[in-house]
Amino acid sequence: MNASMPESPEPVLAIPPDAVCFIIRKLREYESMDLLAERDIPANPLEYEDVDRITEQEDEYSFDPVRQELVSFIDELPDDQKIDLVALMWLGRNNASATEWPALREEAAEAANARTTDYLLGSPLVGDFLEEGLSALGYACDMPGEQGP
Repeated sequence: MNASMPESPEPVLAIPPDAVCFIIRKLREYESMDLLAERDIPANPLEYEDVDRITEQEDEYSFDPVRQELVSFIDELPDDQKIDLVALMWLGRNNASATEWPALREEAAEAANARTTDYLLGSPLVGDFLEEGLSALGYACDMPGEQGP
C-alpha cells in the first residue's frame, strides 16, 4: 500500500504517509472483526450479571494478532510521529483544513503522553479519521480492493 503524494507541497509530516496508510489498513482489518458477534451478552451490559465474563471477553481481544501488530507498530514510532497520528485523527474528525494543521499538531504535542496507542485504538472510526486527515493534507492511500470516489 502506497500513499499518493500531494501535487503541491503541503505541511510536512513527521510520519511517512505510507506508515499512516499501513495503520489505516490494519485498523480497518481490526475494526472489521465483529467483536460483539461472539459475545453471549445482552445489548445492555448492565443487565448482565456475570461481569467477570464481560471482562474476560474484552481481555481476549487485547491478544488479537492484528491488535498486537497495531500496538507494536504504533508504540515503536518516535514521539513526533505519534503526535502526527493524533493530529491527523483530529484533522479528519473535525473536517478541518490543511491551514489548521500547525495548530492541531501543536495541540497534539501539548497533549502527548505515554497512552497514545490506547487513545488511538480506543477512538471510534479512527481509521476513517486518519484517512480524512491525510486527504486534507493532500495525501491519499492506494488501498487494493477499494475504489476511490
